[in-house]
Amino acid sequence: MDKVNTAIFADKSVGKEAIEFILSHHKDDLKYVLFTDDSSILKEIDIPIKEVIHYNINLYSDENIKKLKSLELDYIILAWWPYIIKSPLFNCVKKGIINFHPSLLPYNRGKHYNFWNIIEEVPFGVSLHFIDENIDSGDIIFQKEIEKTWEDNGKTLFDKAQENMTQLFSEAYPEIRKENYNRKKQDLSKGSFHLAKELTNAAKIDLNKSYKARDLINIIRAKTFSPYPAAWFEDDNKKYEITISIKEVSNGKF
Repeated sequence: MDKVNTAIFADKSVGKEAIEFILSHHKDDLKYVLFTDDSSILKEIDIPIKEVIHYNINLYSDENIKKLKSLELDYIILAWWPYIIKSPLFNCVKKGIINFHPSLLPYNRGKHYNFWNIIEEVPFGVSLHFIDENIDSGDIIFQKEIEKTWEDNGKTLFDKAQENMTQLFSEAYPEIRKENYNRKKQDLSKGSFHLAKELTNAAKIDLNKSYKARDLINIIRAKTFSPYPAAWFEDDNKKYEITISIKEVSNGKF
């Protein structure tokens, strides 16, 4: 496609870098930018369009939907976007809405991918996929697998996902705008899906329970992500948090 109209819904540094990439390489594509109020970092970018919006608007109002439709968008890109997209937006794009997801789908759909990836010991990576009316279940178009080791924890997987998500998008967007991609349906019988509310109990260590050493270490390292709450346990009506540091010994020698 010679002419592509793209909107970006952006959050955090990943969203900022996605916008910067398009402005550097395909400036005329960008028609609309929406970002969350806590994404002050995006204010550093000089975006040469009028439609730069904060999320405090009513995104699904008749007025805003009409505005989006008038832009004749081919794609909406959800660049680290933290909110679920509702159905009225599906009618605002010709080709579809593409989401950044920081896991190797169908593994770790939903929330807290970095925690569950360690707990479930599944392959790690990042994905670009079309969204549908469910969560993280749409067709995959690009993926990148990321190596992980015992030295990884919740924080390092978060950092690796951010870095590789930006890289994957910069490689994929030129192909997306040419429609040079294959849509791969997800096998939802594989992988897993988790809600945010599952995390607290999953990170609790029961002092009266027997664990495999591997599983216990995984719980602790999966929640090692300062400044966020760590794995925890209770004893004598007191609550404690526990973190871990793992380092490979050179040549396997002690």
